[in-house]
Amino acid sequence: MTTTHRNQAAATHDAETGKLPGIRHIIAVASGKGGVGKSTVSVNLALALQMQGARVGLVDADILGPSIPGMLGIPTGQPPDVTDEGRAIPIKRHGIATISMAMITGDDTPAVLRGPMVSKYLKMFIDATQWGELDYLLLDLPPGTGDTQLTLAQSFPLSGAVIVTTPQDVSLKIARRG
Repeated sequence: MTTTHRNQAAATHDAETGKLPGIRHIIAVASGKGGVGKSTVSVNLALALQMQGARVGLVDADILGPSIPGMLGIPTGQPPDVTDEGRAIPIKRHGIATISMAMITGDDTPAVLRGPMVSKYLKMFIDATQWGELDYLLLDLPPGTGDTQLTLAQSFPLSGAVIVTTPQDVSLKIARRG
Protein backbone atom coordinates (compact mmCIF):
# COMPACT_ATOMS: atom_id res chain seq x y z
CA MET A 1 0.00 0.00 0.00
CA THR A 2 1.61 3.26 -1.06
CA THR A 3 1.71 6.43 1.05
CA THR A 4 -0.77 8.07 -1.31
CA HIS A 5 -3.19 5.17 -0.93
CA ARG A 6 -2.76 5.12 2.85
CA ASN A 7 -3.62 8.81 3.02
CA GLN A 8 -6.66 8.37 0.74
CA ALA A 9 -8.12 5.42 2.64
CA ALA A 10 -10.87 6.84 4.80
CA ALA A 11 -11.66 5.47 8.21
CA THR A 12 -14.65 3.20 8.09
CA HIS A 13 -15.42 2.59 11.72
CA ASP A 14 -18.18 4.46 13.50
CA ALA A 15 -16.50 7.31 15.40
CA GLU A 16 -18.87 6.97 18.37
CA THR A 17 -19.00 3.21 18.85
CA GLY A 18 -15.75 2.23 17.12
CA LYS A 19 -17.61 -0.58 15.33
CA LEU A 20 -16.51 -1.62 11.86
CA PRO A 21 -19.33 -2.05 9.35
CA GLY A 22 -19.75 -5.62 8.17
CA ILE A 23 -17.68 -7.15 10.99
CA ARG A 24 -19.69 -8.94 13.67
CA HIS A 25 -16.95 -9.81 16.18
CA ILE A 26 -13.40 -8.62 16.81
CA ILE A 27 -11.34 -11.08 18.86
CA ALA A 28 -7.84 -10.32 20.16
CA VAL A 29 -5.36 -13.16 20.63
CA ALA A 30 -2.76 -12.00 23.13
CA SER A 31 -0.02 -13.17 25.47
CA GLY A 32 2.07 -11.67 28.22
CA LYS A 33 5.31 -12.95 26.77
CA GLY A 34 6.64 -14.22 23.47
CA GLY A 35 7.14 -17.80 22.41
CA VAL A 36 3.98 -19.24 23.96
CA GLY A 37 2.23 -20.17 20.70
CA LYS A 38 -0.03 -17.16 20.27
CA SER A 39 0.30 -16.95 16.49
CA THR A 40 -0.25 -20.70 16.20
CA VAL A 41 -3.44 -20.33 18.24
CA SER A 42 -4.51 -17.37 16.05
CA VAL A 43 -4.06 -19.31 12.81
CA ASN A 44 -5.69 -22.47 14.14
CA LEU A 45 -8.63 -20.52 15.60
CA ALA A 46 -9.10 -18.75 12.25
CA LEU A 47 -9.02 -22.06 10.37
CA ALA A 48 -11.38 -23.76 12.84
CA LEU A 49 -13.91 -20.91 12.59
CA GLN A 50 -13.64 -20.94 8.79
CA MET A 51 -14.19 -24.71 8.72
CA GLN A 52 -17.38 -24.16 10.75
CA GLY A 53 -18.64 -21.88 7.97
CA ALA A 54 -17.66 -18.51 9.45
CA ARG A 55 -16.22 -15.70 7.35
CA VAL A 56 -12.89 -14.88 8.97
CA GLY A 57 -10.25 -12.17 8.69
CA LEU A 58 -6.87 -12.25 10.42
CA VAL A 59 -4.73 -9.19 11.18
CA ASP A 60 -1.09 -9.85 11.99
CA ALA A 61 -0.99 -7.02 14.54
CA ASP A 62 2.58 -7.86 15.54
CA ILE A 63 3.83 -5.06 13.30
CA LEU A 64 7.47 -5.41 14.36
CA GLY A 65 7.60 -9.22 14.32
CA PRO A 66 5.01 -10.54 11.85
CA SER A 67 4.71 -14.30 11.42
CA ILE A 68 1.21 -15.02 10.09
CA PRO A 69 2.06 -14.96 6.34
CA GLY A 70 4.73 -17.61 6.84
CA MET A 71 2.33 -19.79 8.80
CA LEU A 72 -0.36 -19.53 6.11
CA GLY A 73 2.01 -19.81 3.13
CA ILE A 74 1.41 -16.22 1.97
CA PRO A 75 4.28 -14.62 0.02
CA THR A 76 5.99 -11.73 1.80
CA GLY A 77 7.40 -8.52 0.39
CA GLN A 78 4.47 -8.19 -2.02
CA PRO A 79 2.16 -5.38 -0.86
CA PRO A 80 -1.54 -6.15 -1.19
CA ASP A 81 -3.54 -4.69 -4.05
CA VAL A 82 -5.64 -1.65 -3.25
CA THR A 83 -9.09 -0.51 -4.28
CA ASP A 84 -9.67 2.73 -6.17
CA GLU A 85 -10.45 4.27 -2.78
CA GLY A 86 -7.02 3.25 -1.47
CA ARG A 87 -8.21 0.40 0.76
CA ALA A 88 -5.93 -2.63 1.03
CA ILE A 89 -7.37 -5.87 -0.29
CA PRO A 90 -6.43 -8.65 2.13
CA ILE A 91 -4.81 -11.75 0.71
CA LYS A 92 -6.95 -14.86 1.08
CA ARG A 93 -5.34 -18.18 1.91
CA HIS A 94 -7.23 -21.27 3.12
CA GLY A 95 -10.37 -19.11 3.16
CA ILE A 96 -8.85 -16.61 5.63
CA ALA A 97 -8.55 -12.94 4.58
CA THR A 98 -5.18 -11.76 5.94
CA ILE A 99 -3.16 -8.56 6.23
CA SER A 100 0.36 -8.22 7.68
CA MET A 101 3.36 -5.91 7.74
CA ALA A 102 5.38 -8.83 6.28
CA MET A 103 3.44 -8.35 3.05
CA ILE A 104 5.00 -4.89 2.81
CA THR A 105 8.49 -5.43 4.25
CA GLY A 106 9.26 -9.04 3.40
CA ASP A 107 11.05 -11.58 5.57
CA ASP A 108 14.51 -10.02 5.53
CA THR A 109 13.66 -6.35 6.07
CA PRO A 110 12.80 -5.34 9.62
CA ALA A 111 10.11 -2.76 10.29
CA VAL A 112 11.95 -0.21 12.43
CA LEU A 113 9.20 1.99 13.81
CA ARG A 114 8.46 4.03 16.91
CA GLY A 115 5.25 3.54 18.91
CA PRO A 116 3.11 6.14 17.09
CA MET A 117 3.93 4.60 13.69
CA VAL A 118 3.18 1.10 14.98
CA SER A 119 -0.21 2.39 16.14
CA LYS A 120 -0.79 4.05 12.76
CA TYR A 121 -0.11 0.80 10.88
CA LEU A 122 -2.31 -1.18 13.26
CA LYS A 123 -5.24 1.20 12.72
CA MET A 124 -4.62 1.15 8.97
CA PHE A 125 -4.56 -2.66 8.83
CA ILE A 126 -7.87 -2.86 10.68
CA ASP A 127 -9.69 0.23 9.44
CA ALA A 128 -8.34 0.87 5.94
CA THR A 129 -8.59 -2.71 4.68
CA GLN A 130 -11.43 -3.90 2.45
CA TRP A 131 -12.62 -6.71 4.72
CA GLY A 132 -16.14 -7.05 3.38
CA GLU A 133 -18.60 -9.03 5.50
CA LEU A 134 -16.90 -11.00 8.29
CA ASP A 135 -18.21 -13.01 11.18
CA TYR A 136 -14.86 -12.73 12.96
CA LEU A 137 -11.84 -10.48 12.66
CA LEU A 138 -9.00 -12.03 14.68
CA LEU A 139 -6.12 -9.84 15.81
CA ASP A 140 -2.82 -11.65 16.47
CA LEU A 141 -1.17 -9.20 18.89
CA PRO A 142 2.48 -8.89 19.83
CA PRO A 143 3.41 -10.11 23.31
CA GLY A 144 3.03 -7.77 26.26
CA THR A 145 0.89 -4.75 27.01
CA GLY A 146 2.48 -1.98 24.95
CA ASP A 147 1.42 0.55 22.34
CA THR A 148 -0.35 -1.97 20.11
CA GLN A 149 -2.59 -3.26 22.88
CA LEU A 150 -3.36 0.27 24.15
CA THR A 151 -4.20 1.53 20.65
CA LEU A 152 -6.47 -1.43 20.07
CA ALA A 153 -8.29 -1.00 23.39
CA GLN A 154 -8.84 2.71 22.73
CA SER A 155 -9.88 2.42 19.09
CA PHE A 156 -11.94 -0.72 18.49
CA PRO A 157 -14.58 -2.56 20.55
CA LEU A 158 -13.47 -6.12 21.18
CA SER A 159 -16.03 -8.90 21.41
CA GLY A 160 -13.54 -10.99 23.34
CA ALA A 161 -9.94 -12.03 23.82
CA VAL A 162 -7.96 -15.23 24.04
CA ILE A 163 -4.94 -15.10 26.35
CA VAL A 164 -2.31 -17.68 25.42
CA THR A 165 0.21 -18.92 27.96
CA THR A 166 2.26 -21.97 28.85
CA PRO A 167 2.25 -23.86 32.18
CA GLN A 168 5.58 -22.41 33.38
CA ASP A 169 5.31 -20.22 36.49
CA VAL A 170 6.79 -17.15 34.80
CA SER A 171 4.34 -17.37 31.87
CA LEU A 172 1.35 -17.88 34.15
CA LYS A 173 2.31 -14.91 36.37
CA ILE A 174 2.70 -12.64 33.35
CA ALA A 175 -0.63 -13.81 31.87
CA ARG A 176 -2.44 -13.12 35.16
CA ARG A 177 -0.81 -9.71 35.51
CA GLY A 178 -1.29 -8.61 31.87
